[in-house]
Amino acid sequence: MKQYISETIGTFALIFCGCGAMTINEITNGSISHVGVATTWGLIVMAMIYAFGETSGAHFNPAVTIAFAFAKKFSWNEVPKYILAQSIGAIFAAFLLWFLFPESQFLGETTPADGFPPYKAAILEFILTFFLMVVVINVSTGSKEIGTMAAIAVGGLVLLEAMFAGPMTKASMNPIRSIAPALFTGNFQYLWLYITAPILGAIIAVSSCKLVKYNNCC
Repeated sequence: MKQYISETIGTFALIFCGCGAMTINEITNGSISHVGVATTWGLIVMAMIYAFGETSGAHFNPAVTIAFAFAKKFSWNEVPKYILAQSIGAIFAAFLLWFLFPESQFLGETTPADGFPPYKAAILEFILTFFLMVVVINVSTGSKEIGTMAAIAVGGLVLLEAMFAGPMTKASMNPIRSIAPALFTGNFQYLWLYITAPILGAIIAVSSCKLVKYNNCC
């Protein structure tokens, strides 16, 4: 039970702070800035890995959970429970943002930039999640994060990817991070790409670990 509570709290913090930064940036006409939003995402990921890495593995992302199971480092029986815990945390965080900031139109939702075709956004999200899972699978042991170095590596990569790709796709890399705000904005048009691309990217990343590791990494 402790690992599920950890996933709920960690995912709640991730969405509340990350989407919260985007929401506040929206309603204050850019007071946080794009750099500030990207930094917020990276730091909250880093902090939550420090907090819960040893307890639950600090997945906070259905794509990561599915990829770990695909890598045979995590039981498939646990996947629905982890995703349920992540969903509860993410949806509650989005609800609180909706309640606190009713003037927001977006609540940190993920949509491709104007003029950026959805298929290109899907490719970019695939690549971003591929990079993310490559780092995660190489700094973890089983489904547990190694600790200090994992937090810095994963949090730093999230910051990096949010910094350069955020303006084009919002750099989701996480299906539940995209689903939760959409439940309150009603914008489901692009959810297909934010669900499928991260999961596929994470699974392919797991397969790639065999190319660089000599031991049974997956």
